[in-house]
Amino acid sequence: MAPEPISPEEARRRKIVGVNAETVTNVTSTDFPGHYPGEDHTWSLEKFTQNFSVQYHKNHPHDAVFSLIGLDASIANAFRRILIAEIPTLAIEQVFVHNNTSIVHDEVLAARLGLVPLTGKLEGLNWLKFRKKIINDDTGDAREEEKKDDGATDTNTVVLKLQIECRWAEGIKEGETDPEKLYVNSNVYARHMVFEPQGNQHKQFPEPDGIVRPVNPDVLLAKLRPGQVVDLEMFAIKGIGADHAKFSPVATATYRLLPTIDIMSPILGNDARKFARCFPKGVIGLEDITEEESGMVGGELEGRAGEKKAVVRNTFKDTVSRECLRHDEFKGKVRLGRVRDHFIFSVESTGQFESDRLFLESVAILKMKCVRLKRSLANIMR
Repeated sequence: MAPEPISPEEARRRKIVGVNAETVTNVTSTDFPGHYPGEDHTWSLEKFTQNFSVQYHKNHPHDAVFSLIGLDASIANAFRRILIAEIPTLAIEQVFVHNNTSIVHDEVLAARLGLVPLTGKLEGLNWLKFRKKIINDDTGDAREEEKKDDGATDTNTVVLKLQIECRWAEGIKEGETDPEKLYVNSNVYARHMVFEPQGNQHKQFPEPDGIVRPVNPDVLLAKLRPGQVVDLEMFAIKGIGADHAKFSPVATATYRLLPTIDIMSPILGNDARKFARCFPKGVIGLEDITEEESGMVGGELEGRAGEKKAVVRNTFKDTVSRECLRHDEFKGKVRLGRVRDHFIFSVESTGQFESDRLFLESVAILKMKCVRLKRSLANIMR
């Protein structure tokens, strides 16, 4: 006898993670073969295509918020980890200090320079090769891997220079105390870093908009006073966040599950107003009880036309603080949860790539990993 089809209510119940006053329930996914007798939960591309969707909520160059719906937590977390640690970017790796008489020590200044996000023409950044390559002797032992530096060339290294000297300004009024007016070049900013193209780099990073430059030119690097000098040469290379955080293309890459709020019993009058204050603005709204609702004999709203009732407006804005569960008057009237397969991603780019492109890059990298895995499995089976 074939099993009866799953009702929409039962399908939704299975996907909701229960958020209670002190516990979290139904946290384990059950959509795998054998869990429910007679139900086929084998993975198929057709079923995945029907259920999966992407919804963009905000798409700014440096800040994107989007939802991945119908995805397993392991895959969503793989995207997050790839965004943080495996998308290659350009950052300063070596700093050659010719002269530094500022109060900032050489090591501290070099560390600051390494953390300045750089950008340039996208095609040029993709044209650059990795300078440090991983060599593996095919033993499969990670301990046999080491970093080999191929040396600096125009195809793997970008050169920047920083040469600045502070001096007294001319025509200073008597009694002036503002350093900006007293001195010239009293502050060293990221915009003082100058790109020095090598070899064919002038073609890959054309002036004026395509050159390698800081994302934010107003990053303060040091303060100088008359007679102090900073003279540096910097080598920037491609790397990944797994090697150093300075190569990470994102400031933040996080996700959260979509909250759910189910009002099990009507919340009316002053209780409705108090209930709305338990949530961020816009999550819960107040509506008048209609004549039709109040006319239902035996209903909970009978004879209450015109009174206010609490309704759920937008769970996307909810932070799941559980504040409403602290109050006795709401016990048994509300149920909180999260949708297990609805991931709300927030990606904040450091500026080298636009935030939406970063996600596409993470998809490409995961696809490449899958291709490598399939190839390895095929070699094992031979």
